[in-house]
Amino acid sequence: MSRPPRPEGVITRGTTAPNRLRRADRWIVSVHGPLLRRADRPLVVDLGFGASPVTTAELFGRLRAAHPRVEVVGIEIDPVRVAAARPREREGLSFRLGGFELPVDRPPTMIRAFNVLRQYGESEAWAAWDRLCAGLSPDGVLVEGTCGETGRRAAWVTLNGGGGAVGRGRAGSRPGVSAPRTITFAAHLPSLSRPSELAERLPKTLIHRNVPGERVHDLLAAFDRAWAAAAPQSVFGPRQRWVTAVELLARDHPVVTVPPYGGRARWRLGEVTLPWSAVAPHETSLAPSLQ
Repeated sequence: MSRPPRPEGVITRGTTAPNRLRRADRWIVSVHGPLLRRADRPLVVDLGFGASPVTTAELFGRLRAAHPRVEVVGIEIDPVRVAAARPREREGLSFRLGGFELPVDRPPTMIRAFNVLRQYGESEAWAAWDRLCAGLSPDGVLVEGTCGETGRRAAWVTLNGGGGAVGRGRAGSRPGVSAPRTITFAAHLPSLSRPSELAERLPKTLIHRNVPGERVHDLLAAFDRAWAAAAPQSVFGPRQRWVTAVELLARDHPVVTVPPYGGRARWRLGEVTLPWSAVAPHETSLAPSLQ
């Protein structure tokens, strides 16, 4: 009898906490709810759920409110974590051993992967994006990001499956591989000193690019200037200051200003979304295999 294939990837720290991914889940439901509702039985993968399945179970509950037939599969490379999660299974929610190879019975409509790629190199993170996007359904979406221990600072990128609307070889991608579509920054505004604090939550493909001359550095510097200019709005609260700063930023940067990705309703939640081209690295190295 042949052995099942070895899961692709390495074990993460596994740190997690209740509601850590609430900001991203709220965004997913609002922005990608229509995508899920177009499918009769959409499959969503939560990759690398960590030492506790709590955030996978929360994702399941939030997505079920958007689509009563959605199925969520939590995937972990650590068999001990999978075994610990199994008692939380119920109709529509399950947990499996695996990694980037995605051990599911059909291509998922969505993959959520948070705090999974932090320990990989930049080129390895590009390769992981390619691997995951290849496993998506033709209209599927990958939401890959990073957040702080309590979820107060977060950033995530969206990419499409092979049949999605995003083309290949766009700015900041490599010919023949997955091209990111958007980047979103989200923060707990009362605890935010300046927008550039979000730099520590940049995706692994960008975090080492936050240096002068790179687009992401220029963007965050401009956001800090807009934040400083919006300081008089602080008398109305941090939310109004953030909205004003985003409006100022949008004068010179391609901030998405229309729903579902943008507009004042999203900005008031402490979010801002831009096209990937606004932060794309000027050069990207060739990605090695994930093996």
